[in-house]
Amino acid sequence: MFHSNINTYEIMKTKMYKYLMLSLLLGLVASCSDDFLQEKKQYQFVDDHFYESEKYMTWYVNNLYYDYFNAYVDPRSSVVGLYTTAQTGDTEEVGGTISNWINPNMTLTNATDANGYYGAALSTSIPVSPYNRIRDCNEVIQNIDAKSANLSETFRNGVKGQMYYLRALQYYDLMRTYGGVPIVTTVQNATNDDPTIQVPRSPVADVVALIVADLDKAAALLPSNWDTANYGRFTKGAAMAQKSRVLLTYASPLFNKNWDTDNTRWQAALDAGLAAETQLTTDGYGLYGTTAKQWSEMFYINDNKKINEAITVRLLGTGTTSLDRNNSWEKAMRLKSQGGSGKVLAPKEMIDLFPMNDGSRPTNASGTAINGYNPFIFFKNRDPRFYRTFAFSGSYWPYTNTVTSQVVEATVWAYRYNKTATTYGYAKANNQENDVASPAFIRKMSNPTASNTSNFQYSGTDIIEYRYAELLLNIAECYAAKGDIANTLVYLGKIRNRVGIPSANNYGIGTLADKYKAIEAVLYERRVELAYEGKRFWDIQRWMLYNDDATANNTTCAKLGLAPINGTKRTGNYLNYKVGNVSADPLVTQRAAISVDPDAATATFNAQITALETFYNTYFVLVAPSTPMDAVNNVGVTIDWKQNYYISGISNTVLSLNPWLQQTIGWKDANGSDGTFNYQN
Repeated sequence: MFHSNINTYEIMKTKMYKYLMLSLLLGLVASCSDDFLQEKKQYQFVDDHFYESEKYMTWYVNNLYYDYFNAYVDPRSSVVGLYTTAQTGDTEEVGGTISNWINPNMTLTNATDANGYYGAALSTSIPVSPYNRIRDCNEVIQNIDAKSANLSETFRNGVKGQMYYLRALQYYDLMRTYGGVPIVTTVQNATNDDPTIQVPRSPVADVVALIVADLDKAAALLPSNWDTANYGRFTKGAAMAQKSRVLLTYASPLFNKNWDTDNTRWQAALDAGLAAETQLTTDGYGLYGTTAKQWSEMFYINDNKKINEAITVRLLGTGTTSLDRNNSWEKAMRLKSQGGSGKVLAPKEMIDLFPMNDGSRPTNASGTAINGYNPFIFFKNRDPRFYRTFAFSGSYWPYTNTVTSQVVEATVWAYRYNKTATTYGYAKANNQENDVASPAFIRKMSNPTASNTSNFQYSGTDIIEYRYAELLLNIAECYAAKGDIANTLVYLGKIRNRVGIPSANNYGIGTLADKYKAIEAVLYERRVELAYEGKRFWDIQRWMLYNDDATANNTTCAKLGLAPINGTKRTGNYLNYKVGNVSADPLVTQRAAISVDPDAATATFNAQITALETFYNTYFVLVAPSTPMDAVNNVGVTIDWKQNYYISGISNTVLSLNPWLQQTIGWKDANGSDGTFNYQN
């Protein structure tokens, strides 16, 4: 039987959603002697007969996958159960939204301002909150061996392995949001007056120890690959890779005040990463492809099928019913002229970030262009990944047109022209104007065969949550933090070699003078390789890159030679027609012969770039929008993240219901007193 290399957060696509939801919402209620969903509402144990059936236990596991990952439909999102893009919105990757967390006019210290992810009061509905998900895992871990003794050991091990993995995943997101949290590993019945369940916050070290132990158990119980009928469940290698990710976070400065003087945690993270690499390689995983074209294809080409790059992946479907889950990213980033929502803008800072085609940096530390980079002709001589991450006026970005009243706009245009000094028109196709306040916009992880039916609403492109490339970068970072520059370069070279960057001068990275330069080089490569995959915020957080504050043991920006993100802004610009005022689009005819296809033969592609360069120089200038990309009440602002934000306080709702919980240092408790819980202890 065929074994899949992809592990996923969902079991199947459309068929599984219909099967799962109908069976849970209809079949169980109708056929079981006890109502499973009603018991969940009452926080009671599942009826013993439920444990005696592989079918019912599989439904239970599937329902928990659903509770964890149902909202995961955009690759920029993170945090299990919630899956919001809010964290990505606080990074350099996208602009246009100033959340309270980066608003310079806001200071958040009260419990009412804290992150509400922890949960709310229990109610008669079925809550989908962290500790409810943990409770569902505990229910099975605690009871399956005794109550499912009639089922095969292999089946029970597979179920337990998934429960340990899921519990670890939930505690990991609680840990990186709040630091130390209460550890609950048995089923508790909800009550207001039982002191035995008034569990205090545990130190971060204890939470990490539990997560690692759970992942070790998961790795011991889970198969290397499942059969095709169970395609998509977590595997042994996935558990080991997740352990690497957890220990890397724990070794980082946010949780490790001795990160620069004691290599103990870095070594543990490195050992975990190397062990995961060995296991996954044995199981058939690795970097997908040997070209930049294949790097781009891996995000869509084997939809719902084996792809060796994917350690964990969210499967999505093309169904059109309320029971189906579709990829919302395709719709969000496609231009209106293509039938999409309009665009996801690339700030200038991201456009200027990606390396040149020889791997060298396009700007120096102060942002000045170097190595032949021209910020206006930003598309010339760039890293091959640039052309698969961004689209721009004149670039080829295909899709499938199913709207009879439209024609395919495979080569996109998004420029502005002046009708008068204060009124504008925009590049237009299919009766839709592309008002795009950036010369580049995101295209990464789009599917060139995606259908624009209902504005790309029913895209089924999967989301790879954990790629093999990330594991290699985790390993590279551990080597860098330990001062092993040679091995750092080896692992960075693997990432760059795959997309065709020449090997000269260490793939353009150059000489790394010390471990700080090595760490910075890894963090830079993560920004490029993992752009728009929901990883950047967590890198910023664990390295505390918004600011330096020596009083809080935070000087990482200075040590790594990085300018703090605070005080910077995401910048937008219109690509503006420069030859005077006109009443209609002046370039419809001239642009017809222009198209830049990164998958064309090298000589053809270079000629296309040269033609586009001439076109830009002839017709365009960059003009700042009247309202800056980062603005509050239409007034431009710069990012200002406060030191106490890296680890959120506990919300007022939770503290009021659980008065024994300590509040985090830097935050006020429910009574307005200063928090005392130190997450670095």
